[in-house]
Amino acid sequence: MLRRIITVTAAALLFCQCQTISLEDDCRAIAAREAEIAAEPAGDYFIGRRYYIPITRFWGYLRKPGESWRNAQLVMMDESRVRTPDRGMEPPAANAVYGTDQNVEYVIRGEYTGKKAYDPSTNQVLPMFRATSYEVRNAKPGFLFKPSEKYDTDFVTLMPGIMPSPSMCEAMTRQPAGR
Repeated sequence: MLRRIITVTAAALLFCQCQTISLEDDCRAIAAREAEIAAEPAGDYFIGRRYYIPITRFWGYLRKPGESWRNAQLVMMDESRVRTPDRGMEPPAANAVYGTDQNVEYVIRGEYTGKKAYDPSTNQVLPMFRATSYEVRNAKPGFLFKPSEKYDTDFVTLMPGIMPSPSMCEAMTRQPAGR
C-alpha cells in the first residue's frame, strides 16, 4: 500500500512539474505584453478586464491606455448611466448570466466618480467608476498579470502585486545561460 501511495505521489509531482511556468517564462510574456500596451493609442478611454468572483461586488480592473496592468485598479461600477455588459440574473437564480464575461477585455469610456464603495465580501474600499460605454476588445485575452497566475473563484488571487517586479525580470535576463 505504501509503495502504491509513493508511486501515485511521484507521478502526480512529475505531472505537476511538466505544467509549471518558470519566472523566466512569466517575465518574457509580461515583456511582450508590455510592448503591446506601450503601442496603444492614447485617448479618453480605459482598458477594462472583467474579474468575476461569486458574491463579490467589484467589477474588475481598469487601466489607462499605454499603462501597464501593474497600475490597474480594481473598481466598483456605477451603473447609473449604462449597465455592465453581463448584467442579468445573478446566482443562485436558475437562469443566471451575471459574471459570464470573466476575463473579457473591454474598451470602456467613462470616468471615476471620486467616490468609494465598500465590497463586504472582500473587505475592500474601492473606487467607483461610471461607464458610459463598453466595447469588447478581446474575448480571450489570456493572462491578466502573469501567465502562471491561478484564478480562484473563492478568493481574490489576481492582483497587480503577483507580477514579478521589473528589476526581478531584468535580473533574469542578465543571468548567464545554464545558470
